[in-house]
Amino acid sequence: MALSISLTVNGKPVTATVEPHVLLVQFLREELRLTGTHIGCDTAQCGACTVHLEGRAIKSCNILAAQADGMSVTTIEGMSKDGQLHPMQAAFKECHGLQCGFCTPGMVMSASALAAQSPGLSEEEVREQLDGNLCRCTGYHNIVKAVMQGAQGMKAGA
Repeated sequence: MALSISLTVNGKPVTATVEPHVLLVQFLREELRLTGTHIGCDTAQCGACTVHLEGRAIKSCNILAAQADGMSVTTIEGMSKDGQLHPMQAAFKECHGLQCGFCTPGMVMSASALAAQSPGLSEEEVREQLDGNLCRCTGYHNIVKAVMQGAQGMKAGA
């Protein structure tokens, strides 16, 4: 039995019919073709599928698309505005907070939500708060540096 859902994705209204078992990450990637949200582990452990739901970072492999009905979702594709990178995206680029890039969208989404709720984070707090986002390529040093710089950029732009 398919369900009709209506939500806002990256600022645009979306109405669709989904099967009850479809995960939000599947809906975003397969139906809306927003492939920046990655599928890494399917068990909510790696954070590659992190998006913002009502401004809060969530792992989209851990929620059904139907549960997002009536809500606002922001993916990595919705972070930049008017062709300008979001301050957190720019910081990841400038600080080389990535290597292969697979975890980067989830890291940016988690980091931007974290910086929005706690702009004065220490490096230790960043490491602790990003515990649910795994990167298999880096030693996290540049990721932490990027989050700290991105948080400052977000604060300056606020």
